[in-house]
Amino acid sequence: MEEVASDAAAARHLAAARDRDLADLGIKVDANRTAINGLAVQTAAGFAEMRGKLDQAAAGQQQIAQMLTTLIAGQNDQ
Repeated sequence: MEEVASDAAAARHLAAARDRDLADLGIKVDANRTAINGLAVQTAAGFAEMRGKLDQAAAGQQQIAQMLTTLIAGQNDQ
C-alpha cells in the first residue's frame, strides 16, 4: 500500500511540474507574440515613412524633368 501511495505522490508531483512548465511556456509564447507584434508595427511605420520619402524624391525628380523639358524646348525655339 505504501508503494501505491508513493507512486501516487510522485504522479501528483510530476503533474504539478508539468502544469508549471506549461504555464511558463504560455507566458513565453505570449511575450514572444507581443514582441513580434511590436516589431510588425514598427516595421509598418518604417515602411510608411520610407514610402513618403520616396514619393517626395519622385515628385522632385518629376519637377526637374519638367524644367529640363521646358529648357530644351526653349533652346529649340531659338
